[in-house]
Amino acid sequence: MKLPRPLLDDIVEHARADAPNECCGMIAASDGRAVAVHRAANAAASPLRYEIDGMEQYRIQTAIEDAGLELGAIYHSHTRSAPYPSQTDVNLAFYPDSLYVIVGVQRPEEPEVRAFRIVDGQISEAALQVEEG
Repeated sequence: MKLPRPLLDDIVEHARADAPNECCGMIAASDGRAVAVHRAANAAASPLRYEIDGMEQYRIQTAIEDAGLELGAIYHSHTRSAPYPSQTDVNLAFYPDSLYVIVGVQRPEEPEVRAFRIVDGQISEAALQVEEG
């Protein structure tokens, strides 16, 4: 996925702002390029997991579809561990066509952002191409 720098910066800022709890949200895309970030509240309010409220998820997905876009990725942060899908992340990966973007903010001054595909319980790293400007 191509990810413009301002959108990446927004996701990282969300992760920093919600720490020590995990943040979460969705990324709208068109033709493999991210075009909008939709922040969501972490209904779990937890440093160990995230949960998007069903009504908020419906509202965001409807807004993405109404704009003629697709759900490009679901993002969240890891505040205490590396940005790699946990078993909980794998168990809750219900969108095989979407990427899962994880922001590691164990060291907030040096966040690490990685993307993954999770299909049938199998994890594979996906390329994130950050577009400057």
